[in-house]
Formats: sequence, structure tokens, C-alpha cells
Amino acid sequence: MSQQIALPHAGIVLLVGPSNSGKTTLLNQLVEREVLLRSEIVSSDQFRVLVSDMDYIDLKKHSKDEQEVLYAKYQQISQSAFEAMSVLINTRCALGKLTVVDATHLWPEDRKNYIILASKNHVSAMAIVLDLPEKILLDRDAQRELPRGRNRIKQQVRNFKNNLHSLKTEGFSTVNILNERQLEQSTFIRLSNPLVKEAGAGLDFIGDIHGCYDEFLELLDKLGYNQNEEGLYVHPEGRKLVSVGDILGRGPKSIACIKFFQEHVEQDLAYMVDSNHGWKIARWLSGRKVELTHGDEKVAAEFEHYEHNQGKEATDRFKEQVKNFLLAAPSNLVFSKNGVEGIVATHAGIRDTYIGKQSNRISDFCRYGDTDGVYDDGKPIRKDWFVEHQSGEIIVWGHDPNPQPLVVNNTINIDQGVVSGGRLTAYRYPKKVFVWVEAHKDYAEDPESLLQKWKKERFSPPNIQSFLSGYSVNTEDYGEIRIKEEYVKSSIEEVSHYTVPIEELVYIPPTMSPAPEPSSLQDYLEHPKEAFDYYRDQNVTKMVVEKKHMGSRAILLLFKDEESAVNYVGSPTLGTIYTRTGRTFFDQAMTQMIVRQLNADLKSADYFAKHKTDFVLLDAEVLPWNLKAKELISAQYAHVSEVALMDRRKILEKLEQAQEKGWDVSSWIEEFKLKLGNAKVFREVFQKYCWDTQGIEGIKIAPFHVLAQSEQTFFDQSHIWHMEQNRELAKLSDLFIETEFKVVMDEASEQEAIRWWQEITEDGHEGFVVKPETYIARNNKGRIIQPAIKVRGRKYLHIIYGIDYLQPENLTRLKNRNVSRKQRHALMEFALGIEGVKRFVRTESVARIHECVLATLALEAEPVDPRL
Repeated sequence: MSQQIALPHAGIVLLVGPSNSGKTTLLNQLVEREVLLRSEIVSSDQFRVLVSDMDYIDLKKHSKDEQEVLYAKYQQISQSAFEAMSVLINTRCALGKLTVVDATHLWPEDRKNYIILASKNHVSAMAIVLDLPEKILLDRDAQRELPRGRNRIKQQVRNFKNNLHSLKTEGFSTVNILNERQLEQSTFIRLSNPLVKEAGAGLDFIGDIHGCYDEFLELLDKLGYNQNEEGLYVHPEGRKLVSVGDILGRGPKSIACIKFFQEHVEQDLAYMVDSNHGWKIARWLSGRKVELTHGDEKVAAEFEHYEHNQGKEATDRFKEQVKNFLLAAPSNLVFSKNGVEGIVATHAGIRDTYIGKQSNRISDFCRYGDTDGVYDDGKPIRKDWFVEHQSGEIIVWGHDPNPQPLVVNNTINIDQGVVSGGRLTAYRYPKKVFVWVEAHKDYAEDPESLLQKWKKERFSPPNIQSFLSGYSVNTEDYGEIRIKEEYVKSSIEEVSHYTVPIEELVYIPPTMSPAPEPSSLQDYLEHPKEAFDYYRDQNVTKMVVEKKHMGSRAILLLFKDEESAVNYVGSPTLGTIYTRTGRTFFDQAMTQMIVRQLNADLKSADYFAKHKTDFVLLDAEVLPWNLKAKELISAQYAHVSEVALMDRRKILEKLEQAQEKGWDVSSWIEEFKLKLGNAKVFREVFQKYCWDTQGIEGIKIAPFHVLAQSEQTFFDQSHIWHMEQNRELAKLSDLFIETEFKVVMDEASEQEAIRWWQEITEDGHEGFVVKPETYIARNNKGRIIQPAIKVRGRKYLHIIYGIDYLQPENLTRLKNRNVSRKQRHALMEFALGIEGVKRFVRTESVARIHECVLATLALEAEPVDPRL
């Protein structure tokens, strides 16, 4: 009778049997039938060759003394070969690969190492045992080119028979013992990974439901699922549901949720992973001594009610089904598209090395996350496992309730605490959007729940002690950013005394660097060509150039009304305007006047209703320059320009008088004519950006980034989109002005942009900023690149580098400037700013937002050439 033997998708398969039992022949057949890949097979003979250039030593041709030497050498070679094999097999197991080992494996200790390797890497170990008669083995040996010898074969057979009984107790997941006839009649197949599924038409990942069945049905309706004639919920596009676990417990309708997923998983319309509450209920249903607390007692009450209505027999049958369903739930599921594994579902977290694997240890980790003991109240101390994620897949998880989806390092938490009065969230893949419904009530009524605790403590001031010794911020786009102790302390001092309230200080814009290389043109320090070349070298083919306003950077946080502000900043306000160092831009009276005017203008245009938002966060430039730079202008620029003009005119006058008397001072006259011209340019440049204002009149605001609105950021939008939003805002209020921009995508548009830059800078304007088309741009290695490069004009740079910076000796020295630190700071501050805004939109705690803001201010405190 034929039998089918299934080889696992990953793990270790040991062939066990004496020499000549047909192990190599069987493997060659499986390769020919495409059951195995040649690369999946390793053999002891193969590794003996790899480590020693020989696979067998024929002892018969040598004397007894020589045989002893050669046998010892062979043993040493074999040991080295098996050690090398173990390294390779361990590596393949770690990568989730199958390895079939062709060796005799006659002794339990020979096999033990492979069982340990499999267990360590959370894969299976299988044994295929070839049990053939001794006569066949001896006959085959006699026909070999290099026979092992009768005595050796007989000894192997004895060892094999003596140890055969222990195979089934050694820890193999499967043991197949085949005699000659069974081997001939066996069919070998290859299993696929049961944890890997096709993403198909799309997936909707559902956060922790916890028995909130009504909210779940409401969410399905919002997602577009319809109930068919069989009562099953299907999506017209063929999308499927994926639960990240905890469908039951704490809420009012756990049995309804269980029935739903039982039916839909059985019909291949949904998937569900294992979870801590599911595991607990399964053990309770198995008759284990499990204490149902923290809301799980409601499940027991539901089953009692079910038995009252359906009877004990039907209830016992249903309990058995539910138990089996919960116990069968995998610890994680991996979904692939176009053959690439792109997204993972798990409950409380998963390590990269666990993805697509199953074991008791992995199940525990996926149920409870990475824990490190417990607090005094008995609740677990949870570690941030997600900061270690590097393997590329999106990981969607739940377990830890957060008020908004938590997106960190390509991991997404979608437990928004529906059972505690929060939300039930879905993450749509591959659309990568969130859909949610509000809880109908707080079913848990637990004042100590993480969600309720978060709500209470959200606006609590951060613990300064946690920052004082330096700290790290994990950002999604840059990774870990380490902030040094000495710069943190000065920044804390700044925030404590001079900035706007930290609840309103949600974003500090990044510094901006010039191009890495100075201009190659003789009379220029900066030129657009180097900026364009930088981005093209980073694989950016489309760029946006924006005219740089000569004003002062400002952040505007504007609310729809004072009540809306309470949810975001903890107090009623219409908004705030602050500088890039966090200080209030205007005095209190002027701030209120401008914010009220903008609020009235935006409401008149129905802006907040149209965009369905409670607030808008803008990155902008406020003009004129003298609004914030008045002291700098009067004490430095105006004074320097007047003194320089007076001094150089006087010297030039004296030189011309000397020339009239016959002295040869023509070269000096030319030099000071040039220097006088430089001084005039210097005065012309800074005066161009100064004008008088009366109250609001004369003030202009140029927003160039719409950073965020309620429940969404706009870092996924192009800079062209941001410029279009700027244009729309300029139509809504006289305070807003439009920013001129151009798109560069080829040689013609690049030359046009350069001509434009030359025109505006010759007219005294500062220059423009070059940006990649996408807000967050990455190079071929996946690393973020400079978000913007400023290109300042020849005239403007007089007020940065000095009146005579264009003199050849000065320009040569300045072209040796090093911008690497400036660029590194720009990247880190850029990532910190994005991270902080995302946390603000997710309404995370003040402490979580503030660590990003404080880190940016601390980086700004590090010494960098301020002229760059």
C-alpha cells in the first residue's frame, strides 16, 4: 500500500540509515522530480571534501600503523566537516529554509545536535529512516568503486538496529521508518508554509474587538462589506479580513464575535491570529484551572446564557469547537503579493527572526509581547520590541491600546481601545489607510485601563530627569537619534523660560543646508547647478524650486475653535505662532489679533468644515524681516553699512586727490571703487526686506508646508501639492501670500530655473530652495536625503559672509567650507520634526511629542557654522 510523505517547507530532514541504504539515490530522485532543490541537500561526504579535499580514505592499502594514523585523520576531518555543516544548517534554519542532511546518523548523539538546531531556530526536525536488509547493503557495497567493507557495514547495521527504538522519543516532529518495499511505494511531496498566505485583492486588518460586535459590524459596513444570502460578509473587491486577535473578552458580545470568525475563517473569507485573551479562554474551555478576571468573566457568563437557551449538549459541542478554533490560531500570518512577503499580522509583537515560524516560544512572544517583569500593580513592563524591526515587512499588531494608530519603524499598532471607549480600527492593505468607528460606550469601565490612564496623564509634564543625562529618540525615517547630555541641558533651560507652552510646541522646523559642493563658477559661492546635481546623484529626477522669502521662519497652529483645541493642547485657544526656536513670534496682543483674523478668514471660507479638521499646522515665513530682526538690523547691518560707506567714500576721495597730485594709486582706486560698490550692495540687500508695519497692516505670511490637520499628516504629498495648498490659502486671507515656484525635470526646465534664480537674486532677493518632488525622498539604499537645499544669491551672501566676501582670496577660502555636519543635523531634525507631528496628530502624550521637539532644539545647540 502506497503512502505519502510530506517534507516540511522549512527545517531539517535527517536521512538515517547505514551506508548503501539508498539515501543519496533517494535525494537525487527527489531533485529530478523537483520535490527538492539541489541546494537544499547537504551531505557529510560533501563537507569532507570542502574541508579536506577528500571524502573517503581507503585504509586497506596501508599498514596497521599507517591505518591508525589515517583513521585518526579521517575522524578529525569528519568532526570538522560536521561542525561546518552545523554552521550552514543553522544559517539556513534562521532564514526559514529547508535542509536535508545526507549522512548515516546512526547514534542518538549524532542526531541530537540537529534537533537542538531546529528548536533554536523554531523550525521542525524530521527523520526519514531507511531500514533495508543487511544482505542488500552488503551486495551494494561490493559494487561500489570504493567499498566501505563488510565489517564496517555489519557494524553500522548493528548500531542502527540497536538505536532504532529511540528515534521516536528523541524530539523529531515526524519519524518515517521505511523498508525496501515501503520506500518503493512512497510518494514524497513538499508542504508550503501554512503561515504564508496570498494578499489577493487586498486585506483589512482589524484591531482588538474584545466582544464589541456592534462596533465591528459598523466598521464592516464602513469598509464596504456586504452580507450575502448565507449570512457571510463579503467584499465586492474580494478583500479579506485579518483579525490581530483578542476578538473576545471584556466586551458584551464575545460569542457573536467568535461565531463570526469561525464561519468566515472556515469559508476562507477571514484570518485570525492567536492572542492572550484567546489563549486564556481556550485553556479555560479545555478544563484548565484558569481564573477569568479583567473582563474575561463576561465570556463565562455568555456561555452560561448560551447553555440556558441551547441546552448543555449543544453548548458542550460549541465549546469544543471554540476551543479547537482558538487553539488552532497561528501566532503570526505573513501575506505576500507578487511573491514578496510584504505584511505580517500578529497580536502583541514579533521579532524579525520569528516571522513566518511557529513554536511555543514564538507563540508566547506573539501573545504577550516583549515583557520585562511587572510593575507594583502586577501589570507587565512592556519593552519596545518594534525598534529592533529591520526585515522590511509591515507588521500590524494590537494588544497595547493607543488612542491613535501607532506607526513606528514599519510597525502599526491598531488597538485603539474600543472596549474602553476608544475606537475600533482597520488598516487597509495595500491602500495603507486607516478606517475606524467610535465605541458606543466604555464597556470595560476600568479606570486603570491603559487608554483611560493615557487620557488622564496625556498632558502631564514630561519627566525632566529622563532627559538630563542625554537620551535617544526612535524615529520612523532616520532610526535612533542620540542627543548628548551637554546640549539637552541648555535646551531644557530654553524651553523652561522662553518658549511657548510645551503643549503648543509641537514642531521645530529643521535647519537647511547649502549644497554639499560649492559652485564651480569662479565668481559664485553658491549656484543652483550644484543643488540639482546633488539630487540627481541621489536618483531624484523631478525637483521643485521655491522662491525664498526674506522673512523669519514661523510655525502656525490654528484651531477651528477654542473647544477643539482642548483635545490637542489641553486648554482653550484659537492658536499660536512661534519661531523656529520655539519662542512666541509676536507679543500676546499681536498674536491674538493675527490668530483671530486668520480664524475668521478660514471660517468664512469654510476651510475647517471642507477639510473635516479641527486644526491646521503650517510651516511658514513671516514678512517683513525686520519684524524679528529689528535689533540685528539696527545694531549690526545698518551700523556696518553706514560706517563702511562713509569709510570707503572717504578713502576713495583721498586716493583720487593723491592721483591728481601725480601719485600712482590707480590700482588702489579700482580696489576701493569695488569695495564701495560692495558696501552699497550690502545696504541695498538688507533694506529690501524691511518695511514699516502698523498693527496687522503690512504683515505677510507665506505658508509653504501644510504639515497636518486632524488625524492626518501630509508628508506623503509632493511639494507641488504643498505649493498648491499655499496658493489656495493665499486666496482665503489677505494675511497669506503665495510663493512662486517652478518644477525642474529636464535640461530645459533646469536652465529656465537657473535664469529665474539669476534674475531674482540680481534684483536683491535671497534666492530659492531646491526640494525633491516627494516630501520624504530616499536614495537607492533607502536612506533619506536632504529635504531641501538653499541656494542664495551673490548679493544676498554679502550680509552672510561679509561685505567683501567675493574678493578672490576670500572666496577661495570660503569654498573650502565643510557642510557635512550641517547636512547631518538637517536630516536628523527633519526626521524628528516629522516624528513629532505624527505623534501630535495621533494625540500622543505631551512627553512623547516633547522629546522630539527638545531633541531638535538640542541639535540646534551643537556648534555649527551659523553662516551655512
